[in-house]
Amino acid sequence: MAILVVGSVAFDAVETPSGRRDRCVGGAATYFALAASYFTPVRVIGVVGEDFGPAEEAILTRRSVDTRGIEHVPGKSFFWSGSYMKNLNEAQTLSTELNVFQSFSPKIPAEYEDSEYLFLANIDPVLQADVRRKMPKVKMVCGDTMNYWIKDHAENLARVLRNLDALLINDGEVKMLAKENNLVVAARKVLAMGPKSLVVKHGEYGATAFFSDESFGGTVVSTPFRAPALPLAEVVDPTGAGDSFAGGFFGYIASQPTFTPSVFRRAMFYGGVMGSFAVERFGTERLQQLDTSEIEERFALFRQLSHLE
Repeated sequence: MAILVVGSVAFDAVETPSGRRDRCVGGAATYFALAASYFTPVRVIGVVGEDFGPAEEAILTRRSVDTRGIEHVPGKSFFWSGSYMKNLNEAQTLSTELNVFQSFSPKIPAEYEDSEYLFLANIDPVLQADVRRKMPKVKMVCGDTMNYWIKDHAENLARVLRNLDALLINDGEVKMLAKENNLVVAARKVLAMGPKSLVVKHGEYGATAFFSDESFGGTVVSTPFRAPALPLAEVVDPTGAGDSFAGGFFGYIASQPTFTPSVFRRAMFYGGVMGSFAVERFGTERLQQLDTSEIEERFALFRQLSHLE
């Protein structure tokens, strides 16, 4: 059950209380793909420049991620620089250089057209809508967005939301999208915009899922579901935690033979597992070095956190 992810493949420079890295391979599609690859086959569509060579691409291919959809063009790859010195929960952007990503126009290889699952990472909603239109047969599509698109591209984003099975954004973005300060009220308004389900990421405080009557076909789940986050003694680099959560969440769903409320709840836990691993090292270092036993051990810890006994 292959997942196709469309998004950024980039270089990041990051400064945190744990140190600094001047050039990590990052990008939303990269984090998502690595996290999801522990559950199901993953295919990536993105664009990189001449500075992204075989060594960088091997970070993905070593995890058997299909990179045939990554376009190599003249120029430099997307570059982002940020600091977490003031607040580990929120990056201070120091520099954003779109470079080749500025003219990114996703091209879907013929080999990817049979993908059963689609994740639209945080890119221009015009591009998200175009990819969604070109993949009409997918079983499930999830998406992400950010404050920039919510604030200045609302009409284009609205077209994307109407065709999502699940939207994964943080609590601040939910409130901005709904123009409401109360999360529950905001979630209801966002679901009314079209997504069948809404997963609200709370960073170190876990995630909450809200459901519409269409989330599971004929099965109605009216009560929100909260998945915890694992308390960590040290967070090295929060960059990519949300994308890693999405990869674990959607990767687990794609690995299951059926889609049920129980599968959705377990997927929330696996999302938290992959997000917690991502922050333990700089960039994608930790996500490159996992094995299944580590993932299952941490999943068991997450389950313990949610039980009174």
